[in-house]
Amino acid sequence: MRRAAARLARTLALALSAAGGLALAAPDPAATASAPLALHSCRLVGLEHDAQCGVLKRPLDPAKPQGTQIDLHVVVIPALARQKLPDPIFFFAGGPGQSAIGLAGTIEHLTSRLGARRDLVLIDQRGTGHSAPLQCDVPEPEEALARALDRARAVAALDACRMKLQQLPWGDLRFYTTTIAMADADAVRVALGADKVDLIGISYGTRAALEYLRAYPRHVRRSVIDGVAPPDMVLPVSDDIDAQAALQALFRDCAAEKACAAAHPALAEHWQALLASLPRPVDLAGPITGKPLHVTMTAEAARGLVRSPLYAPALGAMLPHAIDEAAAGRFGPLLALSTSTGGLPTDLSEGQHFSVICAEDVPRLPPVAGAGEEPGAPGLYRAVCAHWPRGDVPAAFYTIPASASAVLLMSGGLDPVTPPRHAERVAKALGANARSVVVANNGHNVTAIACMRDAVFHFMDAATDAAAQAVDMNCAAKVPRPLAFQPPLPARAVPATNDPNRFDDPSPRAPDAAAPAATKDPR
Repeated sequence: MRRAAARLARTLALALSAAGGLALAAPDPAATASAPLALHSCRLVGLEHDAQCGVLKRPLDPAKPQGTQIDLHVVVIPALARQKLPDPIFFFAGGPGQSAIGLAGTIEHLTSRLGARRDLVLIDQRGTGHSAPLQCDVPEPEEALARALDRARAVAALDACRMKLQQLPWGDLRFYTTTIAMADADAVRVALGADKVDLIGISYGTRAALEYLRAYPRHVRRSVIDGVAPPDMVLPVSDDIDAQAALQALFRDCAAEKACAAAHPALAEHWQALLASLPRPVDLAGPITGKPLHVTMTAEAARGLVRSPLYAPALGAMLPHAIDEAAAGRFGPLLALSTSTGGLPTDLSEGQHFSVICAEDVPRLPPVAGAGEEPGAPGLYRAVCAHWPRGDVPAAFYTIPASASAVLLMSGGLDPVTPPRHAERVAKALGANARSVVVANNGHNVTAIACMRDAVFHFMDAATDAAAQAVDMNCAAKVPRPLAFQPPLPARAVPATNDPNRFDDPSPRAPDAAAPAATKDPR
C-alpha cells in the first residue's frame, strides 16, 4: 500500500509540475520568442580563452511584457570539442545575490571536464552582477565591522540602501523572486535554441535549480545540486540551527583529537562562558587597517564571527585556538579568522539577497516568542524585511515534485548552512531518480573536491539516468577533518656559529660533546 501511494503521489506530482511549467510560461511572450540570443566574443577575468556574451531583454514585471525592460546579461563559455553535445549546462550561483558571470573563472574550473563537450551558460540572475543590479554601497572595513557588531546600525544601513534602490528604473523590489528569475532562465534556453539543459546549482543555486526543475521539468536532462537549500527551509531559522550543530560537531571532534583535547580541554565550556560574559566592551585592531577600535561585543556578534570559518574545515581547524583566545579576552584571532574567505567569493548583491529572502522565507518565520529583541538571524531578517517590498510567491514554489530526470544531491557533513538533513528530505520528495551523497568531513561546496568533480562529470556524462545513478561517488569518503591548528612554539635563542655540522641540530652543545671520549685500546 505504501509503494502504491508513493507511485500515485509521484504521478500527481509530475502532472502538477508539468502544469506549473505551462502556467508559468504561457503568459510570457518573451519566453516563446523565436529570435536567437545575439552573442559576441568577449574576454572575462579568470578565463584563458574567449567567451560569448549577450543581453536578453526581459520585462521587469512578467504581467506587463511591454512595460519596463531590464537587460539580462548572459555568458556562454563554448564547448571545446567540435562535435559538442546539444544540452548546455546552466549554472546557478549562490547567495542569494552572487553574480554567476563574476564567478566565471571559478565555475569553469569546477566544470572543466564537462565543458569539453557542452556549452556552459552563466546568467547574471536579475538583481545581480550587471542584470539590473541591486547592490548597496560597500562600507569601509571599520564601518563593516561596526555593522556586524551592532544590529541596529546594520538595519539602518540596509533601510537606507532599500530607499536608494527603489529610485532606480528597475527598483520595484517585488520582481526579483526565484520563480521570476527561473522564467528568465527558461527564456535564455529558448533564445539559445536548446530543447533540454543540464542544471548545476551550489548553495542558493540549488533552490534556483529546484524551482527550474519544478516549473520546466520537460526541459531538464540532468541536475546536480550541491549544498541543498530547498524552497521551504526558512533560511533565517535554519541558519541558526545548522550553524550551532556544526559548532557542536567541532567541539566533539576536538575532544576526540588527542592534540586538540590536550590544548583545549574545556573548549565547549569556554565558549559558553564567553557568551555568558557578553555584552562587554572590547578593544580590537581593525581587520584591514589595524587601527585600534573600541567596540561592544555581543553574544549574537560572537556567534556570527564563529559561523563564517565553519564553512571550510581548513579554517574551522583554527577555531579552537581562536575561541580560547576570545574567552581569555583576546578577540583578534577570531576577528581575523571570521574575515578570511578561504578563497571563496564574497561579493553579494544585498538588494537581491533581501528581495528573495523577504519574499520567500521571512513570511514563513514562526511567531516571535516572548518580549524584547528577537535574537539571531530571524531577528535580523525580520527587522530588515519589515519595510522591504515583498514579491508574490506561488504556493507551488514550496513544493518539490518527483523528478522524471536524474538528480544528484551533494552535502558536506560539516556544512553549517546546508547540511545533509536538507538534502535527505529533498531526495525523498524527488523520488527514485534522486541520489543523495554526503562527504562526511567536508563543509560547504562538495564540488570543490577534485575527485568529486570527476564523479560529477561521470554522472552528467552518462548515457542514461540509470548509468548516472550507478556512478561511484565514494572517492571522498576517507577525506579526514583537518587537524586542529596548534600555534608555533616560541623560537629558542641559538648561538651564532659557522660550524656546518651544527645546522642540523641548533641546540647548544659543549665544544667537547661533538666527539666521543677517548678510550684506551685494551689490546
